[in-house]
Amino acid sequence: MTTLATTASWDAWLRTRSAVRTARDMQRSDNSRHALFDLASNDYLGLSSHPRVRQAAISALNCLGTGATASRVASGTWQIHRELEAELSRYTGRSQALVFSSGYCANLGLLGALGGPGSLMLLDAHAHASLIDGARLSGAGTARFEHNNLDDARAKLHANAQSPAPKPRVVVVVESVYSVLGDAAPLQQLAELCAQYNALLLIDEAHSLATVPAGSAVNAAGLAQAENVLVTATLSKALGAQGGAVLFGGSRAELWREHLLNTARTFIFDTALAPAAAAAAHAALELATGERIAGLAANALMIRRVLNAEENLAGRVEQAPGAVQSVRMKSPQQALLAAALLREHGIAVSCFRPPSVPDGISRLRLAAHAQQDPAELAAALKVVARTISDVES
Repeated sequence: MTTLATTASWDAWLRTRSAVRTARDMQRSDNSRHALFDLASNDYLGLSSHPRVRQAAISALNCLGTGATASRVASGTWQIHRELEAELSRYTGRSQALVFSSGYCANLGLLGALGGPGSLMLLDAHAHASLIDGARLSGAGTARFEHNNLDDARAKLHANAQSPAPKPRVVVVVESVYSVLGDAAPLQQLAELCAQYNALLLIDEAHSLATVPAGSAVNAAGLAQAENVLVTATLSKALGAQGGAVLFGGSRAELWREHLLNTARTFIFDTALAPAAAAAAHAALELATGERIAGLAANALMIRRVLNAEENLAGRVEQAPGAVQSVRMKSPQQALLAAALLREHGIAVSCFRPPSVPDGISRLRLAAHAQQDPAELAAALKVVARTISDVES
């Protein structure tokens, strides 16, 4: 009887939650990949299908098998992991790196290793879910500051410093390029502000690694060897592979790496990144050159220019430094309908709506890709503009 009652309770709860999501237009689907014109994926440089990247993965698969077979601290560290960490350090200008099984795990592991009751995490209001989750799970105090607002961040830092019981360890958490709006953080000013308050600056380079001219936004900002800067990155976006990393610079780089190796739970207790994925990421880094990144920038600029040139979209695509270009929509319903109609037209775009958008404004997110033919891209963008106009009319 108890088992039947419990089953009925779970059934009722699941049905209720589904009904609530439906009423709020918050139901999601696991969209499959078809032969669509891709303005949705994170494969910004088109490297996931590059012959050299594929061959690197195949060779590692044939030599080392399908999985790492253990955590990095047991017997799961292969030579390819060390080679990838060395290449990541070289590419970004940092001194040390530690590779995780995903970017999500890298953020959770790093924030967890920095947390505890003596820590305070100050997160930008638009910080990614993995950063929010990592801060919450870390056991640290948490607070948010207004998006890209240096004055508000300074006020929060000052308030902690002046409190009767200030937190001795403070971490300011930002993204170099934000995942929904595509805008950039003022990294140099944030690093200077953090230095004034003896705080760490954690920068997530998920959407800037291999998408900005210098290859790394942190490096471009002159912070590659900054003592108070820690960096995370994902290998699954511009590099077209899988995995994540934490990157360290400055005189304490080796100490930081040792600390995470011994304390980051998502590193210690998770099976290591598969060798094939590590080999693919390594090969992709060698191909993530200035020429490819310049092609990405040219196509990103085309997205902005073509859409903003349309009367109904003028000014709705803001300038963004990386691949992500964001189109503000008038309602969640119109955003959903436009994305669905574009899929029917053979064009894949991403739809972001509450609660996934940090400012409550629904958007179509268009991702530029370096390998796409400009003429084909321009034609697809005309369909995007026409479809949005039809939905909103």
